[in-house]
Amino acid sequence: MKNIYKVEMGHHGYYLFKLKNLLKTKNISINKLMKETNTDYKVIKRLMTGDILRIDTTVLARLCNYLNCEVNDIIEYQSYKK
Repeated sequence: MKNIYKVEMGHHGYYLFKLKNLLKTKNISINKLMKETNTDYKVIKRLMTGDILRIDTTVLARLCNYLNCEVNDIIEYQSYKK
């Protein structure tokens, strides 16, 4: 999980931020993603590392459209309660 970042949410569960892995799989650079989607570098880096407080659904839609993927391919939530 080198290119996937896990962010714990206390005893509730955790998020997996998978954008870095997705970009590597599709051989797309951060610079290309920035230019093609008109998304700020800091926003992309935060979505890669999970260093965010709020998720902009417009940005997610733009990235999903460009990368031809689903939201779950970029960010995934796993609950500890099964």
